Amino acid sequence: MVEPGSVREIRERVVLGEFGLRMVHTTDFPGNYYNFDDTWDQEKFEKNFHIDIVNMEGDTLEFDMVGIDAAVANAFRRILLAEVPTVAVEKVLVYNNTSIIQDEILAHRLGLIPIRADPRLFEFRNTDEGDGTEIDTLQFELNVKCTRNPRASKDSSDPNELYLNYKVYTRDMKWIPQGNQADLFPENDPPRPVHHDILIAQLRPGQEIHVVMHCVKGLGKDHAKFSPVATASYRLLPEITLLSPVEGDLADKLQGCFSPGVIAVDVVKGKKVARVENSRTDTGSREIFRHDDLKNLVRTARVRDHFIFSVESTGILSPEVLVSEAIKVLIGKCHRFLDELDAAQMD
Repeated sequence: MVEPGSVREIRERVVLGEFGLRMVHTTDFPGNYYNFDDTWDQEKFEKNFHIDIVNMEGDTLEFDMVGIDAAVANAFRRILLAEVPTVAVEKVLVYNNTSIIQDEILAHRLGLIPIRADPRLFEFRNTDEGDGTEIDTLQFELNVKCTRNPRASKDSSDPNELYLNYKVYTRDMKWIPQGNQADLFPENDPPRPVHHDILIAQLRPGQEIHVVMHCVKGLGKDHAKFSPVATASYRLLPEITLLSPVEGDLADKLQGCFSPGVIAVDVVKGKKVARVENSRTDTGSREIFRHDDLKNLVRTARVRDHFIFSVESTGILSPEVLVSEAIKVLIGKCHRFLDELDAAQMD
């Protein structure tokens, strides 16, 4: 526990007060905090820094990153959003489109469909090349025509029964292997849309969509369709401290001021006693400051160097792979920066 009012608390905590936040500045130059050692020590950093996986299920991942500065944590978040490459539809060749959707809108919809293809197997496409090659381009074809169902009941008004192929889904997109791509991907896991049931368009008898899509490798900073995550965010670890024992009816009142699971009420020797059960689930509520009999008994804060990351993949790559790829990008940035420094010193 960090003692309230201590130098360590000023350096390592952000306190939620009644009328605002306290100690929000992040100046960490040596000597800035009296009697607090902020000098850089690699051994100390390696000892304090760690990453803990909290929950990993499907396309979501929650993990703790402890022992870093907010600038580094935010750089990591931005890399996840904008600098981990993926594959997406870049060019749409429209051979026939008699639906009510304009060609430009149709191309935009197709561009936002997440494509399940490992971008690490491809190169970035050279803009000077025409239609691309097997090492930098994937091709898909969408060819659907709506017709009347000859077996439909005359009294039916249900379009699902009256028409055939009247809904165009991503499952209708067929991969066209180029060059040696058929050997590169296994038969049971070919390139395909992440979700097979995304509705692209609705047709009526006689209407048709026939397009060919060229997919290339790109970055989210160039276009949002290349972003590999649906969300990538972080928050500081909440810390709730009871400054004095909270007992009796006041314990129940305190429990109601926080999200479920944050405060527990135990019965000790026939008396209700409140305790902090799991401050991690706190949402930052300041309800306690509405009660004069509670606001001086509890301190709510955030741990400055403990970040709770939440990553939700679009399904192109698993979230754990995205995190590892983001770390590689960050390492590459550091190497380039060091190279620039060395070059500047040589000059």
